[in-house]
Amino acid sequence: MKIRNDLPIAEKSFGALTVSQALRGAILRLRQARSATPNLDAEVLLAFCMKKERTSFIIHPEMPVSHREQECFEKLLDRRCIGEPVAYLTGKKEFWSLPFKVDRRVLIPRPETEVLVEEALKFISPRCPGGENCSVLEIGTGSGAIIIALARELPCAKLTATDISGAALEVARENAVSNGVAERIDFREGSFFGPVAGSRFDIIISNPPYVSEEEHGSLERGVRDFEPLEALVAGPDGTGCLERIIVDARPFLTGGGMLLLEIGCLQEQKIEEIFSKEGYKLIAFRKDYAGLTRAASARRM
Repeated sequence: MKIRNDLPIAEKSFGALTVSQALRGAILRLRQARSATPNLDAEVLLAFCMKKERTSFIIHPEMPVSHREQECFEKLLDRRCIGEPVAYLTGKKEFWSLPFKVDRRVLIPRPETEVLVEEALKFISPRCPGGENCSVLEIGTGSGAIIIALARELPCAKLTATDISGAALEVARENAVSNGVAERIDFREGSFFGPVAGSRFDIIISNPPYVSEEEHGSLERGVRDFEPLEALVAGPDGTGCLERIIVDARPFLTGGGMLLLEIGCLQEQKIEEIFSKEGYKLIAFRKDYAGLTRAASARRM
């Protein structure tokens, strides 16, 4: 066990630390490591090691931290200080108020991606209450966050999800089981529309790679150094995968069906041009709650 020289004297050994002492030393380390959220990171990691809720730290700041819990905390802090995302350290992330397992096989679900779920439900719900007689396809499902959220909201929908990575599909299937929808989602391995040849869907949804090669180098280090490159980067301008999906999706959409994509905040004009060129109608864009363009949709008429 490493002894940290930058911690207060009372916190340099494995004596009986309290929660408040453990957090104080951890927050100092994380600030020095330039974490953007040192207080939150420290609380989440300590709560994980102690198997407690973070709220218990407010009520019981003098709660003792055991030797085993301190060791766990120290190891996770070491990894967090070199930029590894908290979600990979704890192995879990919430999305759509649902718990998801995550590890380095998949991207970490982001809150802003929930706007895709919202837009999909706006399209589906008035036409097919509960998703009845509605078919949904997700391309590049990753952790399964989007399709599982839709499965929970649309108990009667027919749901299919694909991914080129068999490792990612393992995570998605585990998440489908833990969220009680495993029997309702058909997971298929393969690239783009290859696994669903001959099928048609009322809505196709995807959060594909859309980061440019140049942008990748300037991403926050937790994303750049730890999340899977193949799920992030799509060519020189980042629109390679988006364009391929737009071009290839039309034969897989029912009449009036919607294609819904997550895009980069500066890609709106390029994506609108591709949609128009390919004959889509009712092209629309949706901002996330930070005011950034996040979703693009269009219809096959």
